[in-house]
Amino acid sequence: MAEAITTQREFVFSRRDFEEVRKMIYDHAGIALTEAKEDMVYSRLARRLRATGLRSFQDYLALIRSGDEVEWEAFVNSLTTNLTDFFREAHHFHLLKDFLRARRDRPITVWCSASSTGEEPYSIAMTAVEAFGGFNAPVHIIASDLDTNVLKKGQEGVYPLERIKKLSEAQQRQFFLKGTGERAGMVKVKPELAAMVKFFRLNLLDASWPVKGGLDAIFCRNVMIYFDKPTQYTLLKKMKPLLKADGLLFVGHSEALYHATDLFHLRGQTVYEHADHHPPGREHK
Repeated sequence: MAEAITTQREFVFSRRDFEEVRKMIYDHAGIALTEAKEDMVYSRLARRLRATGLRSFQDYLALIRSGDEVEWEAFVNSLTTNLTDFFREAHHFHLLKDFLRARRDRPITVWCSASSTGEEPYSIAMTAVEAFGGFNAPVHIIASDLDTNVLKKGQEGVYPLERIKKLSEAQQRQFFLKGTGERAGMVKVKPELAAMVKFFRLNLLDASWPVKGGLDAIFCRNVMIYFDKPTQYTLLKKMKPLLKADGLLFVGHSEALYHATDLFHLRGQTVYEHADHHPPGREHK
């Protein structure tokens, strides 16, 4: 069966090509592609061959090796998976709302470190508005991603109407504008909500991050699954000093930080705090 699939491919994609792609994306972005991702890699990069007019993966990978910045960006964007939704993993936002209300006497900063097309940082912003009862909530959200295409979509804040169908009618009215005419069937985040979020590009593997410390919360959800354990630990070690002593780290439902218990301690369902943080009235074992 594997041979049959291979012969139907438009371009020759050798094992050596696949291994080179794996090394490139790991070295550049820390993404660990498994053997099972070969067909996905071929499918996504074959589009780049067609777009560039190249006829072989050897020529395409030579273009990447040459340091072509435009194609490097397209290469990374092609191999980055962006699956998101408004209020995905809803329990996090219930906890976040209570967390924000308990800090209403101070400015609050939340970092969404894998913002994708914007649904997650806007969900954080909506939670802040609901927690404080208005758009003047003292909450600033910084939202980063590696993929420039999804960052642009997040900044635009325009989505198909069905993307917000799970939100209550009150939330839809409060936070979105419905399109008319050529924009019918689309919605746009209201300017007041968009003003609470600042988007910027960031590769988590960069030696330094343009993110200041004193963060109240970090959302790093469904990101760790793409990294191996040593890379995960390195990133968590860099995040810890950016988070306030009583801050929270939110991770994805399939992610657990058993290998980093010296850095973070489980507080609740996929929500972590500093391993050395001991809130009053609660003992840590």
